Amino acid sequence: MKKHTFLSAFFGTAVFLLITTATALAQPGTGGPTPTNPPVDPTAVPIDGGASLLLASGVAFGLKKLRDRRKAR
Repeated sequence: MKKHTFLSAFFGTAVFLLITTATALAQPGTGGPTPTNPPVDPTAVPIDGGASLLLASGVAFGLKKLRDRRKAR
């Protein structure tokens, strides 16, 4: 009975994904900006704050793991 449940869940999910992607691709028009002549410079994305937070959290996690390893000895 478990095999039947797995297969029905798998195929149900597959059908759902096929239906939703088909309707998502069927949008009228592009909806985006029209190209200009000359092209506009791309906008800057501020990734500095997020990257520094990720780096700091990685360092803190690494230090915690090192301390835990030294305590286990």
